[in-house]
Amino acid sequence: MNIPAGHGRTFSYLCCSVVVGVLLFLSGSTIDLRAGESEQNQIVAFDFRIAGDEMRTRVVIEFEQQPEFSHHLLASPHRLVVDLPETIFGFPEKAAHPRGLISDIRYGAMAPGRSRVVFTAVGPVKTEMAEIKENEAEGTFRLVLDIAAASDAEFSKLVGQQQWDAPDTAPDAGVVQPQDGDEETFTVAVDPGHGGIDTGTRGRNGAQEKDITLAFGKTLKTALEEVAGVRVVLTRDDDRFISLGERVRLARQHDADLLVSVHADSFRLRGVRGATVYTLSDKASDEMSRELAARENRSDLIAGLSLEDEQDTVADILIDLTRRETEVFSIGLAREVVDAFDGQVNLITNPHRSAGFRVLRAPEVPSILVELGYLSNVEDEKLMTDPEWRRRTAELLVAAIKSYREKIGGVSN
Repeated sequence: MNIPAGHGRTFSYLCCSVVVGVLLFLSGSTIDLRAGESEQNQIVAFDFRIAGDEMRTRVVIEFEQQPEFSHHLLASPHRLVVDLPETIFGFPEKAAHPRGLISDIRYGAMAPGRSRVVFTAVGPVKTEMAEIKENEAEGTFRLVLDIAAASDAEFSKLVGQQQWDAPDTAPDAGVVQPQDGDEETFTVAVDPGHGGIDTGTRGRNGAQEKDITLAFGKTLKTALEEVAGVRVVLTRDDDRFISLGERVRLARQHDADLLVSVHADSFRLRGVRGATVYTLSDKASDEMSRELAARENRSDLIAGLSLEDEQDTVADILIDLTRRETEVFSIGLAREVVDAFDGQVNLITNPHRSAGFRVLRAPEVPSILVELGYLSNVEDEKLMTDPEWRRRTAELLVAAIKSYREKIGGVSN
């Protein structure tokens, strides 16, 4: 089964190269789009094509340079995962529209030096071909994936036969590491939600949740660092994927006194807007909270991780006395945030809610998840992309954290 590139491919290729070059110029980076290696060891994917039906589907990804790649299958749901070197995905988003055996396509950064494409399948599948072919006339390369329907038994056998080790997704130098402090130091773990291949939700005008949370996280870090005796850990400070378990581990590793996870919600009713503060509960406070937690808890699946490999050290901790005490502190912090926001930031009805968010499950770290607003609402989207709004809202959040710290007997300023 062949997919013709079409007469417009050369023009699209040139346009992609120009756009990528301009974006890199504006960001202060440089890249030779025709070179085999960029200064940052990145490769460029400039075209994406998919065709087929419910029995066989072919995917073709065009690259400027020859990429090394690996691929493997994952279950629950059925997925084909393709790992690549750090890649600039320069093709139009609409080009990667799922069809045939594929129901969803995600791509993006996993960590410095690594990118990933995750194909969610409609059922069990197998790869009949996965190889790099050279486009000799253009001096470019294409990755060709022939995907075929498989039986449950065949899929399970293929998964079991794989010799694949999950790449290390732990953060490195890109994560801000705190300096050692004394017992008087109050440590806040700020967790910008999503990142890399996990883009989160998207606003009606194109804003991405992962960008909004990162921008707000950095603003909050700056504001918190102006408070005496406070140090800040960012779970990520660039566009990379961090697993939910790793976010919890980072907070515990650095003995965080609290964790603030930042998100931006989306809802099918576009009139819904306003901030919400969530705490952990094994039973959701309402149906909207349950649906949100279910979406947020899928982040690792979206990024192509196997939850069987996730070391969830707190899976059975909810009944522990430490967990119960921590929940009380978390609720106290949530109330401080709601009080600080009230009258200053739009709040949803009943702004303090609860659900089973995996990122809030550090047993000894009081944790809240702050939904800044709804990207499905154009007014909220406009606010969340405004640097001045982020600054004011971050200052209100800092005031709430200071009040919380004083009430639990933290260091006074």
